[in-house]
Amino acid sequence: RRPPRSTPLYSSAASDVYKRQEFLDYGEEGQRFEWVEGEVFEMPSPSMMHQLLEVFLCAILSVYVEEKELGIVLPEFTMRLPLRPSGRDPDIIFVSESQSHRLRKNYLDGAADLVIELISPGTERQDRGNKFMEYQQAGVQEYWLIDGMRRVAEFYQLDAEGYYQQILPDEKGVYHCTAITDLWLKVEWLWKPYPSAISVYKEWGLI
Repeated sequence: RRPPRSTPLYSSAASDVYKRQEFLDYGEEGQRFEWVEGEVFEMPSPSMMHQLLEVFLCAILSVYVEEKELGIVLPEFTMRLPLRPSGRDPDIIFVSESQSHRLRKNYLDGAADLVIELISPGTERQDRGNKFMEYQQAGVQEYWLIDGMRRVAEFYQLDAEGYYQQILPDEKGVYHCTAITDLWLKVEWLWKPYPSAISVYKEWGLI
């Protein structure tokens, strides 16, 4: 389902001038928006728990991919998807080196290799609904849904037919990523109190 039609900040129904490219070229520090079929929606303000988890994940993942020269990790960076069409603003994306040519000044032109959405009460319906389907159809290789409040983490990977299959952690509670080469993480790291980034780097053998 689409976001409630009563909430758009800008709508193609009211004006035909606010097109996708205008949205993608627009940016203002401290504000997050998404563009869906001609309508622009402001994202809800994140909670402190949401922000702390985002900072932690960006810290560990960024160092991992930089050390191994695999690509780039970006928080809250717009991803342009052509099928619906939409301009989504995931909490975290990973773009592999082989796909870096699709990065633009204000957005990624196409699907990221990995998308991470941190669930909050105001976003869960979209994260599990429209976004899940859009990311699957667009070819986002891997999709993580993390609910820090309820301590639930779900990991989805595209199968050979292009459908998401949920991948469970192993018997030791370790999840093995495919979008980021050789990356693994303990699911317990995702819950407060978070481990220090240094301790994670040591477990990965980065230091």
